[in-house]
Amino acid sequence: MSKLAIDGGKPVRSRKNFLVFGAPQIGSEEIAGVVDSLRRRWVGTGPKVSEFEQAFARYKGSSHAVAVNSCTAALHLSILSLGIGPGDEVITTGMTFCATVNAILHAGATPVLADCDPRTLNLDPNQVARKITKRTKAILPVHFAGLPCDMNALMKLAKAHRLHVIEDCAHAIETEYRGRKAGTFGALGCFSFYATKNLTTAEGGMVLAKNEALADKLKRLALHGMSKDAWKRYSDSGYLHYDVVDLGYKYNMTDLQAAIGLPQLRRLEKNWKRRRSLWKKYQEAFADLPVDLPAEPLSHERHAYHLYTPLVRKDSKRSRDQVLAALTAENIGVGVHYRALCDHPYYRTTLGWKRKDVPVAAGIGDGTISLPLSPALSDRDVDDVIAAFRKVMGK
Repeated sequence: MSKLAIDGGKPVRSRKNFLVFGAPQIGSEEIAGVVDSLRRRWVGTGPKVSEFEQAFARYKGSSHAVAVNSCTAALHLSILSLGIGPGDEVITTGMTFCATVNAILHAGATPVLADCDPRTLNLDPNQVARKITKRTKAILPVHFAGLPCDMNALMKLAKAHRLHVIEDCAHAIETEYRGRKAGTFGALGCFSFYATKNLTTAEGGMVLAKNEALADKLKRLALHGMSKDAWKRYSDSGYLHYDVVDLGYKYNMTDLQAAIGLPQLRRLEKNWKRRRSLWKKYQEAFADLPVDLPAEPLSHERHAYHLYTPLVRKDSKRSRDQVLAALTAENIGVGVHYRALCDHPYYRTTLGWKRKDVPVAAGIGDGTISLPLSPALSDRDVDDVIAAFRKVMGK
């Protein structure tokens, strides 16, 4: 017997066809690439990682790219490579994944939250300006859902106060601002290739660096602090001795991951167009619902369309959490990006963060949901999402 929807009726989609949120698009090229690496028996960091770094750097128009095992690692190493640590403050947004602030904490520095712009859900430069102190060393903007931050204003602040800028581009591989690619404004730009991202390596990340010295330091820190030649010590050129010159970490990417990423990168622009068309279809389909729709990109912005995040308004007949439960009962997978950082017990207890410190972010966290948005979705899948969301929202 089929499961009933939350209202007691028949769900839009059957349980056996539950639509998984964020399922990646994996094709024959990815499978062949992984099999090739297995057959070559080069499954650790090797030639495909190097190829992936070079290809990603070309796509972003950057001279230096360093592959790592996650965006969290990318952020952590970026902060360390700039000499930021105990006694220093890094300003970031109250509306982001915990990894953003965890990386600051792991480096020994203090994260300081600034509030969001209520339209874009991105870091508000005016709020950043209010949080700058003598201890501030960096600004860490997050291009939320793929919409670029106001980088002109943030870079102006950084220049005036001699601050570093580290961009969290976990959502923003294809994002551009005034013709310039996200991740190339600050000293460092950090990317995620997690399973749900627009480009996946299952797990993985990348750092874009402004200069060779920073890139070399990132490589050392990502592999136990060993000298540059450590990356080549098992190549066919013969064994090379290495020196440990820094206290490093085990953050390197493997060839198995890069083998997935290379064909993903080749399809990135084609998939971006598909995501854009789905995003626009949602915007049209939900225009009459009691929700606040995501902000449209301005003429000088290129949206990555990573997440589709309507906000359930207080005048809706259902709360955000009731909407989540109802959509799940319709067999549509959903997400939340994100609860505000100030609402998590660890940060409230350890750092004393309160909702009143970032009221816009707190409000977003109360109402936001994420609907499936992926080039892997069929037209029927998208129609089911639209039907289910309209049904749940009373339309």
